[in-house]
Amino acid sequence: MSSSAARDLLYQDQQAAMGRRAIIEQELLSRKKLKELKAPKMKAAPAASGTGFGGGNKKATPMERLATEQAKIIHRDGVLRINNALSERRADSLREYVLEQKELATVETDKNVEMSQAFYGVENQRKCRVDLQLSLLKGGYAADAGGDASQTESHIVADVLQEVLGEGGTLRSIYENLVTLEGEFYELATLITDPGSDRQQIHPDLPFKDIAPLYVIFLVLQDVTEDMGPTSFLLRTHTATENAKFHDYSQKDDQLANADCRLATLKKGDAVLFDARILHCGNANHPDTGSTRAVFNFSFRNPKIRDDLGYAGSIRPGYIGAMTLRDVSDALAAYSAGEEDPFAKYGDGLCKR
Repeated sequence: MSSSAARDLLYQDQQAAMGRRAIIEQELLSRKKLKELKAPKMKAAPAASGTGFGGGNKKATPMERLATEQAKIIHRDGVLRINNALSERRADSLREYVLEQKELATVETDKNVEMSQAFYGVENQRKCRVDLQLSLLKGGYAADAGGDASQTESHIVADVLQEVLGEGGTLRSIYENLVTLEGEFYELATLITDPGSDRQQIHPDLPFKDIAPLYVIFLVLQDVTEDMGPTSFLLRTHTATENAKFHDYSQKDDQLANADCRLATLKKGDAVLFDARILHCGNANHPDTGSTRAVFNFSFRNPKIRDDLGYAGSIRPGYIGAMTLRDVSDALAAYSAGEEDPFAKYGDGLCKR
């Protein structure tokens, strides 16, 4: 048996073992009534001087005050649902775009399998499930390696980022609150699962740290039903105590059986923002009654954490460490002012910088 065949066989055995454990975990979680993750009813705190994110005597804006209340829930529960983070029109456009990009990625990886990591990251062999790492260039994959994207009329990724992270964007203030403008742009991808994708094992995204190291967005590009394999989140499991239980096999099953598990059956354009330490998993996309689920995914790293996170984010290698929230904000301001390809100086991201 060749070494590559042996690696493939080992990978298949590992996946099968993980699948068996995922089924056990599903049974443990089902011992309590399944609840939907819902957006809290929130009101911004009253205005007060000196409460803006920048400090000083500046009065906080309504969005900054709302972000302060949102941050309290994220710190408490580890996850927050935010309805209508993206307009339905933009969600439709982005969904169409990323599914087209997936087709192009398939063509390129069929020609050269070594390109799979640039398109799909380190986990590029999963059944009916991909993390499609996006280009920031106008034209997307068509612009890779200096390709001609002159026929591309719109820049859908920039349009979407403008709506959520640009000046007044729906997610801008909460990210400024959590990571400041110096937070590193850590992930940019779309998670796509097709009917037949397996349930994941419950996991945190990264090894535990006392300070939240990473805040992640999952923004759905279509309504998500239970049969499509929505993400389950175990509330308040982002703490040191809960992490210790999870890694203690004598406590783990009891922890899951008693967890407050919430299912992210979101509507088109809704998002969940979560602390990457929280326990969560993607559910199975039913082979008969499911349908393709596309989830726009990005994250920002907490600048207070300077050591390695122990987690390779879903982002093209050339974008790793290249941008902060401030850089993204500056590019989107230029886009708003008429710049057609505002992230051009960062290139296609295919090669490490």
